[in-house]
Amino acid sequence: MKEWILDILSYHENEPLLFTQLYFWIFLGIVFIGFSFLYKKNTLRNTYLFIVSLFFYYKSGGYFFSLLIFSTIVDYTVGQLIYKAQHKTAKKFWLTLSIVTNLLVLGYFKYTYFLVDLINQMLQTEYQITNVLANITNQIFDTSFDVNRIILPVGISFYTFQTMSYTIDVYRNKIRPVKNMVDFAFYVTFFPQLVAGPIVRAAEFVPQLFLKYQLTKEEFSYALFLILNGLMKKMVISDYLSINFVDRIFENPIAYSGVENLLGIYGYAIQIYCDFSGYTDIAIGVALLFGFRLPINFNSPYKATNISDFWRRWHISLSSWLRDYLYIPLGGNRKGKIRQYLNLMITMLLGGLWHGANLKFMIWGGIHGIALMTHKFFRAVHLQIPSSNRIGRMISIFITFHVVCFAWLFFRAPDLDSVSIMLSNILFYFQSHVIVDFVKSYPMIIIILLAGYIIHWLPYSFKEWCRGWFIKSPLWVKFSITIAAVTIIYQIKSSAIQPFIYFQF
Repeated sequence: MKEWILDILSYHENEPLLFTQLYFWIFLGIVFIGFSFLYKKNTLRNTYLFIVSLFFYYKSGGYFFSLLIFSTIVDYTVGQLIYKAQHKTAKKFWLTLSIVTNLLVLGYFKYTYFLVDLINQMLQTEYQITNVLANITNQIFDTSFDVNRIILPVGISFYTFQTMSYTIDVYRNKIRPVKNMVDFAFYVTFFPQLVAGPIVRAAEFVPQLFLKYQLTKEEFSYALFLILNGLMKKMVISDYLSINFVDRIFENPIAYSGVENLLGIYGYAIQIYCDFSGYTDIAIGVALLFGFRLPINFNSPYKATNISDFWRRWHISLSSWLRDYLYIPLGGNRKGKIRQYLNLMITMLLGGLWHGANLKFMIWGGIHGIALMTHKFFRAVHLQIPSSNRIGRMISIFITFHVVCFAWLFFRAPDLDSVSIMLSNILFYFQSHVIVDFVKSYPMIIIILLAGYIIHWLPYSFKEWCRGWFIKSPLWVKFSITIAAVTIIYQIKSSAIQPFIYFQF
């Protein structure tokens, strides 16, 4: 019994605590039992959920929870020092210290290999990577971490941007620093959105720490709707397409015709949307059950009529972060058109680099940067396709969607050689007749692919009606729908664990 309990409490690298595992929902049920005794006392509630969140991160990322604690302590302290400083120079010093510290930690884990490879190529050297932190930890705590590789901590990009936004907002006098260390730590570590967002700003979340817990029947129903919606997106659409189609195409594109390669790109576009927005739906739903409201992170992005509209709909918490803390400080659109275009390109290149230290991510960001510049230029000279009528809107959506899909090709492909092969097959070996045999051989892939896009492109009013109907439906209807959804998920889910795509960023 003791060994079984210790095994449950221990971190297992190949068994992270994911929303898609039964283990997580058992864990959540146990957490709610404790929560039911503490929710009326805000201090006890926040402290309890902070401890739970640390345990959740430990089960998802192992001993890297120490980095999470480090970032929390640094930015809490800096926030206090910025607020108390009397002179602007001192405030700037503390802000700079926070930004540099956060970026150094992020850079060490995320960009060391990229920089060392770059140096080796430029200087013809043969420097090898040594994990300095792992080496120090082994010496102090007699652990046995691998010192020959640097592992990217789960969610480090998300919580780093979150804590950086806090110190910047304190510096800008947009918020006052959080007085209690535990309250701030809870804001940083709140487990539903910790490892893959949305990136929540202190001004949105911290005031909720001091509100009385409240969850209406309608909000509970909405939370259940979001959770079921997210699980269906992730496990029925995203995981099925990934395992049975998309991964096969991208792993060996030369073995497939152009039409199959193109379908693979379309498949990945809906896969990554259902994967990431599915996580967000579940995160928002679970947070709501605890009485906390998180911001929306997706709004039917493939309905966008231009690339600017796409970024108002896709990963909203990141795009708004890049806008407020990078694009606008660079000058935004206040210093002429040329400078605006340059600022857009810099922002998107760094946005691509945020996803990973790889040339393909920078190309992905560069494509979006060029698309944004082109859209701004066409709008300035009044050469836009009119989207006020249905045909013009459909053309605009079609063009925007394919620009996004072209960029996804670079984002997903394992290397640039694979990109070249896929583009070559699509352009010169399309073989459209293959589609008939493909549909006959893999009907379930086509059904799920089409279902994903049809549901995505359904009118907003219809989706709102469905959500409203579910919220207002009798309890037995909700129970029946939940059982049906769980049954479908169980029947179609893969045997292997499929981590959320954005866990790697």
